[in-house]
Amino acid sequence: MTTRQIQDIQNRLQKLRQQINEIGPIMRGTVVVIGTRNKQPYFSVNQNGRTRLIYLGKQREKVARTYAANHKKLLQLVDKITILNMTLLKNDAHYKVAFK
Repeated sequence: MTTRQIQDIQNRLQKLRQQINEIGPIMRGTVVVIGTRNKQPYFSVNQNGRTRLIYLGKQREKVARTYAANHKKLLQLVDKITILNMTLLKNDAHYKVAFK
């Protein structure tokens, strides 16, 4: 792997880290609608093998959906960072990259 290729990967990693900083509030979980006649939005998350629910109401539903979407964006960015770091590690270029 050339120095130029290493530098390109390092630049891409820096851009991905900047994108992570811009994501905003994050919550792992999902907005679910519960009820047959009177459907109500809840936020659902599994913690320690147990499902936790909090009632959202219409006012907080949009915010909760945004936080959950931000979590998905974070996971996608982490996947991209992982692939780039694996490339560096595979080519023994990881020691040439300055960590910030």
